[in-house]
Amino acid sequence: MSPSAGSRPGASQLVDLDELIAAYHRPPSGPVAFGTSGHRGTSLKGTFTEAHVKAISEAIARHRKAEGITGPLFVARDTHALSEPAFHTAISVFSAHGLDVRVDADGGYTPTPALSHAILTHPGSDGIVLTPSHNPPEDGGYKYNPPSGGPAGTDITKQIERIANELLEAEVETADPQTTPHDYVSAYVDDLPNVIDIDAIREANVHIGVEPLGGASVAYFKAIAERHQLNLEVVNEEVDPTFRFVPLDHDGKIRMDCSSPYVMSGLIEYRDRFDVAVACDPDADRHGIVTPTSGLMNPNHYLAVAIHYLFGGARDWGQDVGIGKTLVSSTMIDLVARELGRTLVEVPVGFKWFVDGLIDGTLGFGGEESAGASFLRRDGTPWSTDKDGLLLALLAAEITATTGKDPGQHYTELTERHGAPAYKRVDSPIDAERKEKLLALNPEDISATELAGDPIAAKLTRAPGNDAPIGGVKVVTESGWFAARPSGTEDIYKLYAESLKGEDHLQQIIEEARGILG
Repeated sequence: MSPSAGSRPGASQLVDLDELIAAYHRPPSGPVAFGTSGHRGTSLKGTFTEAHVKAISEAIARHRKAEGITGPLFVARDTHALSEPAFHTAISVFSAHGLDVRVDADGGYTPTPALSHAILTHPGSDGIVLTPSHNPPEDGGYKYNPPSGGPAGTDITKQIERIANELLEAEVETADPQTTPHDYVSAYVDDLPNVIDIDAIREANVHIGVEPLGGASVAYFKAIAERHQLNLEVVNEEVDPTFRFVPLDHDGKIRMDCSSPYVMSGLIEYRDRFDVAVACDPDADRHGIVTPTSGLMNPNHYLAVAIHYLFGGARDWGQDVGIGKTLVSSTMIDLVARELGRTLVEVPVGFKWFVDGLIDGTLGFGGEESAGASFLRRDGTPWSTDKDGLLLALLAAEITATTGKDPGQHYTELTERHGAPAYKRVDSPIDAERKEKLLALNPEDISATELAGDPIAAKLTRAPGNDAPIGGVKVVTESGWFAARPSGTEDIYKLYAESLKGEDHLQQIIEEARGILG
């Protein structure tokens, strides 16, 4: 824990934007590597450069041709400094292929969910978003969303990655930008009443506070307030690619993680000023929820509340519509699904696993423990098949409006019925040898028969919901579990654990998990 966590960064901690952009135009020093959410890196280390963006863009153009995708290509970018030059590089490559490239009509920033919404409302289209999500200001990122609207599956990303790496040292053809303006803001904001009960929020006059954390959602929340006449106040409209106004995270780094109590310390101070306060990360695919009764909600807690509300009578979806969760999300979701009599589909980490279910309506809700989720329109058709932070933020206001209780109060009621699970994630360094060992782990490799005093009921390396590889392992008992998986983009492994018996038992699970993993 850094002693500066929760405080504003000093001038010496801000990224040098001139150096960052200059480095973008230097030769690359690492390959294209798609993790859970696209390729990420920084120009300062040569891992996100003009060459990377050209190669990925050319690979996507070739993929579109091979797959017969002829509709518009929607292009989005967030407020990270490297997203801007990458945006122009990508467009120059796509223009050389004569593609119908759709960009924001006002030259503004576009959230990931607005891109997904655009793709789904224009059949036969696809898109890219230039964002490293909530990662530090010096980072850049590149994501591809196929015609399904959500994150591309591994079969697609591996193909793009392979072709891009073959092109990394090649001369990729570019052309003067040829684009078509698209009013992303109106298309998304005007359609919201079809997925959220906007009338209820307005009529209850719910006072909503919003912290966009300097991201792409600033213009969207302002438009939502104006067009739908909501009592919504954006507490900080500033956009600055150094993100100098964002409090430092637990490790003393600038990171726009709206689930971190340190990053969200400024908004938490407003907890009594608003009926509900919300935040999004720079590309607005993640949400943070602050209530007067609970402060900043744990993402798992809010997911459980959202599911209980939506499937508990707020939406008229058929009884066969299920609930999607990642296998490192809280057991509270399992308990809520059981209470509701709904099918629960447990998948590996990555929102891509929810796309098909949200498209065909077999899943009404898909949620990740890292504060990302989306759900169906009120009529049961798809809204977005990528994470939608704005949607989940507005749902918190809807819950408050229609029930007279904020989401924090609803979670307290859930714990009164089901108990209060204790949950924690610990990130630890890992070398290449141990990472490969963890990825190759089989259930029979785990000889332990007990975990924290309870018999082990299951040892999983494949997700029970779709039999897809976890990329790690999950060990389950009647009263707790742990899961471990290496990061796709950093030299760390993530250890998730939860106990139904409290904090002391949780710590015991974590300690024994480390021993089991070796």
